[in-house]
Amino acid sequence: MTGEVTKKQITKMRKSFASDPSARVAQNAVTSNNVATVALRRDIVQEVDFTFSTKLDDWKATNQKSSGRCWLFATLNLFRPGTMKKMNVKQFEFSQAHIHFWDKFERSNHFLEAIIETSDRPVDDRTIHFLLSDPIGDGGQWNMAMNLIRKHGLVPKSAYPESNSSSSTRWMNTILKDILRSSASEIREIIDSGGSKKDARSHKEGRMEDIWRVLCIHLGTPPERFDWQWRDKDKEFHRKGEMTPQEFAKEFVDVDWEDYVCIVNDPRNEYYRTYTVDYLQNVSGGPPVVYLNVPSDEMKSITQAILEDGMPVWMGCDVGKQMDRKRGLWDANLFETNELYGVDYGMSKADRLRYGQTMMTHAMLFTGVDVFDGKPRRWRVENSWGDDSGEKGFYTMNDSWYDEHMFEIATPKKYLTKQMIDGLKGEPVILDAWDPMGSLA
Repeated sequence: MTGEVTKKQITKMRKSFASDPSARVAQNAVTSNNVATVALRRDIVQEVDFTFSTKLDDWKATNQKSSGRCWLFATLNLFRPGTMKKMNVKQFEFSQAHIHFWDKFERSNHFLEAIIETSDRPVDDRTIHFLLSDPIGDGGQWNMAMNLIRKHGLVPKSAYPESNSSSSTRWMNTILKDILRSSASEIREIIDSGGSKKDARSHKEGRMEDIWRVLCIHLGTPPERFDWQWRDKDKEFHRKGEMTPQEFAKEFVDVDWEDYVCIVNDPRNEYYRTYTVDYLQNVSGGPPVVYLNVPSDEMKSITQAILEDGMPVWMGCDVGKQMDRKRGLWDANLFETNELYGVDYGMSKADRLRYGQTMMTHAMLFTGVDVFDGKPRRWRVENSWGDDSGEKGFYTMNDSWYDEHMFEIATPKKYLTKQMIDGLKGEPVILDAWDPMGSLA
């Protein structure tokens, strides 16, 4: 058979490996140790300085625990410095579980609407296959968080605390996926049997009641109103009384998030144009997720400018690449795996996107930057993995990592150049639902 591996090839490879001293040393090291430990570059570890010319954070890192809610944590972490200042408190957290509840509920509805919309396609259509592959994951995007806040507001953590399932979402998501996929099959059966979309939506409404019931059992019933009072760091008592989540968000969020836009670096596609991804949404009827594509150095300059103006920056990246979690350190060349294996491999950022080697996997918050001669050398990042890694939950990103593995930031429009502003005016190019830029942080 043409193309099969032959015994002759295997014999040659055995002999070649056995006669290579560096291969044997690498084998001895890796069979007895974690490859990340063996390949970690000592010189980079020694050279990193964990101080920053601009450092904004004076608060504790948060912890998303065993959930994929990083995008919501990063959003609420962006809001909380202004909220703490307004309340004159040392520590404060918005309820991540509250906004998480509404994402699950709204996303279930959006998924079932997408099933109704695509009901004229065969079930093995690639878009339908993609929709069914993960109908209710934890991840999301900045615009999706804004859709939720716009519609459902925010509450303090005390008004809707964590539950077992908000901190560990696996079982809840498993049940929701089963219900949603079952609902999808029922909806398609209704339409395939001659029913109308009105009939399908009537069935969907009944299933949404089931979703509500499951979410309330797992997460608790979200409050319509709650009583808000607090004591500040000067020991003064304050009482706002009864508030709705919408009133609380309006009163205590001082970030003008409606003015924010998302800029990304996607070197596969034309710069200074907007893009969206088919079916990338959580709230039916809400504004779509829209990205403005710009060169990495321009995204980096905006990130630096926002930080130097005293505001943290929401961002999305491919978090696991070249990362030492215990030290809380990223560098583009942190691990010498090519040298360890004696194998040359790797691609450009554009090709890594094309061939499935990278995508946005995590959202965090920039809270500092170290600038020398006007150029950034390293970045300080607030993660949401608790305080037992990095510097009590804060990580250091060497600048070499930014260009290779950073994908997105959210920025006020005032930081955009004229060319970027002009680029916002065109209709977004629609990328396929499975495009890597549709990955959820």
